[in-house]
Amino acid sequence: MITPDKTEHRLLFGCMGLGGDWDASAHTAADIDAAEAAVEAALDSGITAFDHADIYRRGKSEAVFGEVLARSAGLRERITLQSKCGIRLAEGDRPGTYDLRGSTIVRRVEESLERLRTDALDVLLLHRPDPLADPADIADALTSLHRQGLVGRFGVSNMNAAQIARLQAHLDLPLVADQLEMSLHSRAWLEDAVLVNTPESAANGFPAGTVEHCLTHGIELQAWGALAQGRFTGAQSTPRETATAALVASLAEAKGTTPETIVLWWLRRHPARVVPVIGTSNPARVRACRDAASREPDLSHDEWYALWVSARGVALP
Repeated sequence: MITPDKTEHRLLFGCMGLGGDWDASAHTAADIDAAEAAVEAALDSGITAFDHADIYRRGKSEAVFGEVLARSAGLRERITLQSKCGIRLAEGDRPGTYDLRGSTIVRRVEESLERLRTDALDVLLLHRPDPLADPADIADALTSLHRQGLVGRFGVSNMNAAQIARLQAHLDLPLVADQLEMSLHSRAWLEDAVLVNTPESAANGFPAGTVEHCLTHGIELQAWGALAQGRFTGAQSTPRETATAALVASLAEAKGTTPETIVLWWLRRHPARVVPVIGTSNPARVRACRDAASREPDLSHDEWYALWVSARGVALP
């Protein structure tokens, strides 16, 4: 069952924190209860899209989420379910690698569906670029998954404009999303837009034109790490972060909302209509994001720039 894509998701709940430890141990009943509490907090906050990956907690994140779905009749029909594949974690003497061979993609999707206890994913993202991958082979696998009704839509993660374009050239189905690290702390995606013709441009590192490519082709930008590990909402560790956190708190008080919402509004205020991925599994912190899911960003032009410049610590070029 694939959920129709009728809702504009303002936030995604990132499920990497569910499932217990990153070791090979089995998940526990307590892990399922914790996942259920986090999912309920997300739903209470108006968040109905959930982001997974086959590697999260070595499969346990998907497994406990499948248990939550089994506990709640009708929940699957109310949500959008997204997962990712393409990373192989280190095992024994074998280092971690990437694997986007078509046969591997199909197998990983089948394994994810089994763990999630569902018959289809609404969205599948290719987690990381695989330099050995054949885009035609990938396209064949994605097309087959779609025709079988196992995946509704496809996207990528951590890919640049050229990589997206190369894959799209072999694929009739549109790529609908690119998930990148984006936050008030991780700003390379934004700095790229203003460092043109400056000495700092080469050191920025973000692939030029990727945001613009996604905007031009209607590809949703999903922001992982959107809350910046709490750097501006209580976990600041440098003078710059402390100063920016004070500005965030002041704006939150003035607008009757939470610091978490201000940080997420800053992303959503960008014309790309960035969709933040909430990485916390703490129910209280999830609920602190409620206004970011239910309200349009209430940040003026000057307020948005004030946050950016404060987080930069230096004036714009």
